[in-house]
Amino acid sequence: MDFYGIGELLIDFIPGSEPNSYICNAGGAPANAAIAMARNGFDAGMCCKVGDDDFGRFLIQTLKDNNVRVLCPEPSKDAVTTMAFVTLHKNGERTFVFARKPGADMMLNPQDVRDDDIRSSKIIHAGSCSLSAEPAASATVKAMRLGHEMQKIVSFDVNYRNLMWKDDIKAATDYVLSILQYVDLLKVSEEEVLMIGGVDNIPALMASHNITVVVETLGEKGARCYFDSKVLLSPTSVSEAIDTTGAGDAFWGGFLSCLLINGVTDTKRINESILKDAMRYGNISGGLSVQKKGAISSLPTRAEIEKIIAET
Repeated sequence: MDFYGIGELLIDFIPGSEPNSYICNAGGAPANAAIAMARNGFDAGMCCKVGDDDFGRFLIQTLKDNNVRVLCPEPSKDAVTTMAFVTLHKNGERTFVFARKPGADMMLNPQDVRDDDIRSSKIIHAGSCSLSAEPAASATVKAMRLGHEMQKIVSFDVNYRNLMWKDDIKAATDYVLSILQYVDLLKVSEEEVLMIGGVDNIPALMASHNITVVVETLGEKGARCYFDSKVLLSPTSVSEAIDTTGAGDAFWGGFLSCLLINGVTDTKRINESILKDAMRYGNISGGLSVQKKGAISSLPTRAEIEKIIAET
């Protein structure tokens, strides 16, 4: 398996083109990244649990339809599927109303994380949303720790939602910082970089936790990458659009895909040239994703990304 994703799954209800209509999309950063990897031609698996309801079955089926191996294929009778109703504002911002609390309802257990799945994978990817409650937090940390011990590439996406951490950003930040010892590749958004101490703290954080790469996504301004005492700016910027749901996940799926396309299966092979390629690849992936509403339905294929590269 090329990519092992672990974390929350949820359904985004995004306003449709008609009044009182919604587009129903399966979401969750690790799940979106897994689908992005699958659409780039890689063998992707997702370790998660959802409720034994219509929405939970929809989420599982969405993963399967997009060629992602579901590592916990049976919905849980103890869980309730998480839903987010997304409001899009004219200035491009989004607000969420959660019908269920992510992480707490996922009911993923440490025993769901199997050593053989981790051992067979090249990249282990998690998101901080699933750290907000047990037992999902323990399962997520177990997957990252095992990946680290087995010398796999461990990728982590920092996410913060007030609801999930009961407005306690210190607790969220402390938990995120406590697991960075297992992380090789760290992705943060422009807003969530504060959870790791801000931009000025990135070099010290990388040194103290042996993090190889930190990438900060900057919306329509593209992204910047911290590596080997350098800051690399993305060579292209993403397209402007009102709805950027899934753009960061599409960026990261494209970024990680480009690493594997270049044969990178351990951090020792990462260099500046490969990172510039990955940044460009990720930005095109993110740009394509924001041209249509939603996350899953707009994650691009490798052929779509490479067509743009060939034309520029």
